Amino acid sequence: MIKTGQYNKLRAVRQTDNGVYLVDKEETAEVLLPNKYMPDELYEDDILEVFVYKDNSNRLTATTLRPKATVNQFAWLKCKDVNKFGAFLDWGLDKDLLVPYREQAEPLKEGQHYIVYIYIDGVSGRIVGTTRYLRYLRNKYVEVKDGDEVELLIDNTTELGTNVIINNKYQGMIHASEFFTRLTRGDRCKGYIKHVRHDNKIDVSLHPGAFDRISAGAQKILELIKEKEEGFLPYHDKTPAAVVRKELGMSKKTFKQAIGGLYSRRLIRIEDDGLYLVK
Repeated sequence: MIKTGQYNKLRAVRQTDNGVYLVDKEETAEVLLPNKYMPDELYEDDILEVFVYKDNSNRLTATTLRPKATVNQFAWLKCKDVNKFGAFLDWGLDKDLLVPYREQAEPLKEGQHYIVYIYIDGVSGRIVGTTRYLRYLRNKYVEVKDGDEVELLIDNTTELGTNVIINNKYQGMIHASEFFTRLTRGDRCKGYIKHVRHDNKIDVSLHPGAFDRISAGAQKILELIKEKEEGFLPYHDKTPAAVVRKELGMSKKTFKQAIGGLYSRRLIRIEDDGLYLVK
């Protein structure tokens, strides 16, 4: 299967006047690599990694050029032109990336840079971009945990701090107190997950080791739950404070902070009937 908007490893099968045709592993589809993108030496059955997109005639085309981002990724791109169809941005290919007017959070201006999410239009099948990208940030299901090293794209700055896009998937924030380095919108850098909150909001640091060590209370709960053969403790947010203090030897506040920390590290699940060890 040849994936539009992605890199594909394809095999050269035949030469024509216009270029060489490439096929996928299953030989169920083929795509033309035009002459201008062909390497100096290319032989039948050679394997090439190419990017596949639709050309101006809506035909699948392969290129050895490397775009600044692929489908389902975010990029910081410069607007080259605006016409009746929308704005056209430079994303590293001969064919510029269209951002239709309906997908512009604000009117795009020639010469300005914007954060853009790249996707495939469901009607035309063409690769397009949008600056209305918040709906593509998937914080409902977060798969990173405290301490993880991640890739960041710097977004806008507010009074609270700077919003960032994490691993092309999630929205996070670097709080103002975390800034020791000047960063501007569109910069890319490494970062570290400081804390994944119970509501899946993500705090990010630019420095390794900035996330909190597991607390003594969290360590105690983790040890207790590991001792249970079923990996379960019958305590939760609504457990009375007196029960928490008697059974666990800690305050209700300490208990809630501890299970929140364990949950954010994906060490436990919090259910209505209690705490479950993530195995």
